[in-house]
Amino acid sequence: MSKPVGRGIYLDHAATTSLRPEVMEAMLPYFTEYYGNPSSLHSLGQEARKAIDRSRDIVASVLSCRASEVIFTSGGTESDNAAVKGASLALKETGNHIVTSAIEHHAILHSCHQLEQLGFEITYLPVDRFGQVDPEAVMDAVTERTVLVSIMYANNEIGTVQQIPEIAHRVRSRAKGLQRTIIVHTDAVQAAGFLDLSVHTLGVDMLSLSAHKFCGPKGVGMLYVKRGTPFLPMVVGGGQERERRSGTENIPGIVGAAIALQLAEQDREGLVAHCESLQSYLIEGIQERIPNAVFNGHLQQRLPNNIHFSFPGIEGEPVLMGLDLMDICASSGSACSTASLEPSHVLTALGLTADIARSSLRLTLGRDNTREEIDFLLDVLPDLVQRLRTLPSFASARE
Repeated sequence: MSKPVGRGIYLDHAATTSLRPEVMEAMLPYFTEYYGNPSSLHSLGQEARKAIDRSRDIVASVLSCRASEVIFTSGGTESDNAAVKGASLALKETGNHIVTSAIEHHAILHSCHQLEQLGFEITYLPVDRFGQVDPEAVMDAVTERTVLVSIMYANNEIGTVQQIPEIAHRVRSRAKGLQRTIIVHTDAVQAAGFLDLSVHTLGVDMLSLSAHKFCGPKGVGMLYVKRGTPFLPMVVGGGQERERRSGTENIPGIVGAAIALQLAEQDREGLVAHCESLQSYLIEGIQERIPNAVFNGHLQQRLPNNIHFSFPGIEGEPVLMGLDLMDICASSGSACSTASLEPSHVLTALGLTADIARSSLRLTLGRDNTREEIDFLLDVLPDLVQRLRTLPSFASARE
């Protein structure tokens, strides 16, 4: 089969997404016409202030929370950092223990590492072979010194979805029994547009989002902080965002992020159905056409757009390079660290060996992907994997 005409094939939506035209249209006036500083009292500044207020209302409606509980940030990384550090440091006089999982995004893990240097104790919970955290294990890990539990909603590599409502319920029950405040945070960066973001349904106190994951602009994120939650701001100065995140607001970005989230929620049902259809077709196609392909993550409890496989005997990087030569954008389950290819901490947490972890490929679907594109991928990927497996390095590995 020949490649679909007119554009490359983009299968890396977990990394970033393209800006929707409607979002760009909403943002443009705030680069040129309404460029005032929202802290200024004149009319131009107040137009910018109104734009922030409208955007905050939109985000709050999607999250089912109060507008005052929404903080705009520079992205998911800042939202995660602010949540973990802001909550933990605010409660440091009551405890110094944090519970998280071994497969969190590095924004969470590295924040925890920093807090360890400040005297905090971190419990990194293991996951099963499907990448799920046991809610019972979360509750059992909570002690009389625990101040924060942070478990991601959906994993950015393997797409596994966690039982956040159950985890939050168990932590609340444990906290009540211990008669102490324990904050529950979830990194929901990959969930927007695919999963329910109602904070009441999830039962969380804090939730992180990043606009560029759901067809919004880069450099903008959101952090939900439930009213009354102890929180120490990480960025101080001018007192913006109700003194929770200082700095002159990125008005075009905030406007775009809110519109993008609104559209993502409106289109969620259709996008899920579209991606699930292609996901099933692609998973079955890879399993049928590529011998010894190892499927990673939970088969049912996963994001509808995520497909993750390992191909024992080869490395993921040559696969990515081969696909790129055919104008197919994808990503690996491994992360490049300096000059060497290090196995993903997520995949090794599943119990995969370092070699199998290095052989991984992540394919993540979006609204514009078609059956024709998947057919082309299924035509070229098996041949690419087979060619790589017949190279001398692979033959030596088998011997």
